[in-house]
Amino acid sequence: LRTAGRLAVDAGWLSRPRSIRFPGAGGHEVQAFHYPPTAPDHRAPEGELPPLIVRSHGGPTSQGSAGLNLALQFWTSRGFAVADVNYGGSTGFGRDYRRRLDGQWGIVDVEDCIAAAKWLVAQKLADPERLAIRGGSAAGYTTLCALTFHDCFRVGASHYGIGDLEALARDTHKFESRYLDRLVGPWPERADLYRARSPIHFTDRLSCPAIFFQGLDDLAVPPNQAEAMVAALRAKGLPVAYLAFAGEG
Repeated sequence: LRTAGRLAVDAGWLSRPRSIRFPGAGGHEVQAFHYPPTAPDHRAPEGELPPLIVRSHGGPTSQGSAGLNLALQFWTSRGFAVADVNYGGSTGFGRDYRRRLDGQWGIVDVEDCIAAAKWLVAQKLADPERLAIRGGSAAGYTTLCALTFHDCFRVGASHYGIGDLEALARDTHKFESRYLDRLVGPWPERADLYRARSPIHFTDRLSCPAIFFQGLDDLAVPPNQAEAMVAALRAKGLPVAYLAFAGEG
């Protein structure tokens, strides 16, 4: 064993993840990592519960690990709790666990993330009035579905999140061609499912502040998907921010 590099952060600032299990969609047990807020020289007011950020991995059939993630530790060092959710469909927990997402993308992953937030609230580990969700790419799709079709979270952040499954099915690259046939349904035979689960067609349901990060050269998730949701939020007078990155994929 050898050290890959030196970390210029005192270990006292690092939140140590705890593996948690709780009932998720359909009563199935779900796994996540809970990171409590950690700052050696700060203490919250007596009786105050921390705001919670629920995050999930991309893929979507990938996996979140407990390895050191300084982007995550940024938030825990500033008073936020974080739940990193391995929703149904994640790899590493057996074939049956992974197959829970078959035909259910946009449903099981979202419900499991909501279940994580509600479980931590019930355990008095998160403030029910300060729940946030964030994610990128496939996890951005989970985030946008949670914000569009549910009312659990007060704010969200979409990093190049997928808003239109039909566009993704038509334009995806060769490596993931037909991937959505298993996760959603056969394309184009079940185009109705693709439309019903695409947040871009239901922007009128968005009802909380959100921030969108988008590369203008993104071929998988074109900027117009984020821009349509930003326009809907602005029309409602809700706080919204849109950060576009020129020359980025």
